[in-house]
Amino acid sequence: MEALLQAFADACNFANQSVKASVTSKTTIQSLVYQELRERFGLSANQAVRVCARVGANRKTSKLKGKPIKTFRPTSADYDARIFAFREKDWTVSLTLLGCREHIKLKQGNYQMGKLKGRKPTSAQLCKHRDGSYP
Repeated sequence: MEALLQAFADACNFANQSVKASVTSKTTIQSLVYQELRERFGLSANQAVRVCARVGANRKTSKLKGKPIKTFRPTSADYDARIFAFREKDWTVSLTLLGCREHIKLKQGNYQMGKLKGRKPTSAQLCKHRDGSYP
């Protein structure tokens, strides 16, 4: 997970520095850096797409707030339905990491169980706390 978070942040920083600052469209960003993201950082196809989407979204937000994007840190990565799956039967998630797919047991409380029971989430975010732990 650490390697994926680092590669995701590095790829975001690369995309942000490589594409003209005025470009906020994730599709345009993707057309300019997608292949290099895959090759240079070892990301899966959808992870590279998620990088472009994050950079585009952060650029739009920074433009609205009038603040520049400083740097992307290795604290989170975005997932969509192709690279994430939730399995209620054993309370695990399946995540695509760098070069592999892992099944990870959730540490959920009653509140989370209530929210997830009977649902099929199609997106998620892998986050790391400041103390280095995963929620």
